[in-house]
Amino acid sequence: MMRVFLALCLALLVGAAVPAASSPPKGSNLRTSVFAGGCFWSAEHDMEGVRGVVDVVVGYSGGAKRNPTYENHEGHLEAIRVTWDPARTTYPELVAAFFRNIDPTDPNGQICDIGPSYRTAVFVETDAEKRVAEQVKADVARQIRRPVATRILPRSTFWVGEGYHQDYAVKNPGHYKRYRVGCGRDARIRAVWAGRG
Repeated sequence: MMRVFLALCLALLVGAAVPAASSPPKGSNLRTSVFAGGCFWSAEHDMEGVRGVVDVVVGYSGGAKRNPTYENHEGHLEAIRVTWDPARTTYPELVAAFFRNIDPTDPNGQICDIGPSYRTAVFVETDAEKRVAEQVKADVARQIRRPVATRILPRSTFWVGEGYHQDYAVKNPGHYKRYRVGCGRDARIRAVWAGRG
């Protein structure tokens, strides 16, 4: 236990991300799911407002590199770990809400954030989750009548991002609003989903 504590302290001191447990505390009915929705500030901000979501944490996932940092997370996607209450929502509803908050047609990133680390993905932990995610993805393609670039990937270690990235939109509202408006995220998402219910 002391070794884990010291490793976490060291990682925080050098600014590295730390691995996060994949499941909520024992005795809890809450579940966690991991998504990559482009800029993790925006993905966190948008998913926090979804019914049944209890908590959202930003970080990195999908790559082989251990202890990724914001400056060096090559191979990883900027990602969010969503803790949610299955008494208030379902996994299919959560995945559908994620898709409604991104441009799923963009294979190169998200809107103004271009590059491999900004690509979108649903990380699945079981065959059942994979089937649900693939079904929602197919439904999205039918709704928007365009190919969907968002990938369905096996869930891997989620590394919690640096503290200054957590709740960024809340802690830095002016800067975040300028970024979001300048990026054109809301306008692009509205355009993709216009008239789709």
